[in-house]
Amino acid sequence: MSRSTKTTPPQTLRRTIRQIHDTVEGSVDPLGMAAPIVHAQLAWLSHPQELAEHLARLSSDLWRLQTHTWKRALGMPSEDPIRPNADDARFADPVWTESPSWDLTKEWYLAFTHHLQDMLYETPGLSGKERRRAAFWWRKWLNMVAPTNFLWTNPVALRKAMESNGESLVKGFQNFLGDLRAGNVRMTSPEDFTVGENLATTPGAVVFRNRLLEVIHYAPTLPKVHAEPVVIVTPWINKFYILDLVPRKSMIRYLLDQGLDVFITSWKNPDASMREVGFDDYLEDGVHAAVEAARRFTGARQVHAVGYCIGGTALSMYMAWANRRYKADEVPVGDWTLFTTLVDFHKPGDIEVFVDEASIRYITRNMARQGYLDGKEMAASFRLLRSNSLIWHYVVNGWLYGEAPPPFDVLYWNMDTTRMPFRMHAWYLQELYLHNRLVQADALKVAGEPLDLGRIVQPLYAVSAEDDHIAPWLQTYKVNHHVGGAKRFVLSSSGHILGIVNPPVTPPKRKYWVADAHRTEPAEAWQARAEEHAGSWWEDWMAWLKPRCGELVDARPAASKDMPALAAAPGTYVLER
Repeated sequence: MSRSTKTTPPQTLRRTIRQIHDTVEGSVDPLGMAAPIVHAQLAWLSHPQELAEHLARLSSDLWRLQTHTWKRALGMPSEDPIRPNADDARFADPVWTESPSWDLTKEWYLAFTHHLQDMLYETPGLSGKERRRAAFWWRKWLNMVAPTNFLWTNPVALRKAMESNGESLVKGFQNFLGDLRAGNVRMTSPEDFTVGENLATTPGAVVFRNRLLEVIHYAPTLPKVHAEPVVIVTPWINKFYILDLVPRKSMIRYLLDQGLDVFITSWKNPDASMREVGFDDYLEDGVHAAVEAARRFTGARQVHAVGYCIGGTALSMYMAWANRRYKADEVPVGDWTLFTTLVDFHKPGDIEVFVDEASIRYITRNMARQGYLDGKEMAASFRLLRSNSLIWHYVVNGWLYGEAPPPFDVLYWNMDTTRMPFRMHAWYLQELYLHNRLVQADALKVAGEPLDLGRIVQPLYAVSAEDDHIAPWLQTYKVNHHVGGAKRFVLSSSGHILGIVNPPVTPPKRKYWVADAHRTEPAEAWQARAEEHAGSWWEDWMAWLKPRCGELVDARPAASKDMPALAAAPGTYVLER
């Protein structure tokens, strides 16, 4: 007779949590929004001592807040016991402090918001990832119900309505209707920009085209250029012209003015007919095709490759592929540069909340039905990561204040979304984000070759951004641990876009830290010895890159007899909707 297996209380709790998780996931919560919060509640209930300690701290803070409330109600001065975070601009107007009633509305909202967030981050018995997911989704709810988001609890909106005799409300309703027609909360007016007219205007020609991309070669701005070209691999989750916005921000124009010969990828916007296009295709018919087009046009033995974001991840895979495919002295890339690029996806930033087996199954099923991931879905996910600044700011200013969004080229680019083919993106999510196989030697086989980042020996210049929430710099730094060769690492101030789109200006707007990196050195040790500089890292990059690009030769025209112009820059693929 077999003995019955007894379960301990922790085992029973884990089994209960798993049953609840599976039920919710399969029915009403495919993205895992509610399940982490339910897990956190059950975890607190199973740790009564920790719960009592936290409630005691809450009671103390609420007593301080109650004292503040009495003083303000009696007209006595009192400093705010709870202040907004440094990056929280919702309560910046003086009325939120000077008016007792609005001050108390703000203080009670912040008190419960901060305590609930802290409590979720400190949940005992849950993994760090589960705590972060619970806190993320609960924060989205708290951001949504903030008093600033509603007319009758926003004193600034009420004041503007009174001062304008209701005109701000009329304009706000018109903005609301416009957003409704657009199917999106607009961050800038689409009518303010046109690609090829006031964006992406650098002269050039499409000199190569296939089913996946166009390769644009830019017309020189100097009579002499360096013999070996620069090939930029852009991310296909957005359009290439983030590096060719208005002329004063254009990295392309800057590189041309430095005497560099520049080629760039412009990816096709996939539709359902491309559902079976895989990552092998993106490497061979994408990155490799662009490199070979530049070599053929210039006659150069090698190019100097640059990759941005997911384009940088693809370039990293290509470098591992090329170092396996070619002999050491025949690799077609002499050195490479990465902008805000992940190769180690262990902690991929705030997007981690969307990365688990259930979420990826849900996304994959949706892609399988339509053959692609709609760019609007991706854009909505990224906006959700910073909902206060990228969603509610525009709701409040547009709908409640009646203000039209100002023209902003970066935000227009951000709204100009692209799609991704089902097979490629499903593979990317599974193999990189979920299983993190790129940093495992020979765990991935792409285009016929097992990939090992350790085989890469070409010099690397890698740039990350201090406030990047899409590719956190502590994680992007880890590329230095996986590749050989000389490495120079730069940390720029600002975020994922403005840390890269960072032209030199006087006086300097930003700063950066730079130092050579070593394979065994932790990020914190590198940061401690890195040199701080005011200004743009573009100048340091040029000092590193230009001496490697060969001697000066007569500048080549945008197109040639052998590779004639198939279209003028910015090409045709970038215009596809």
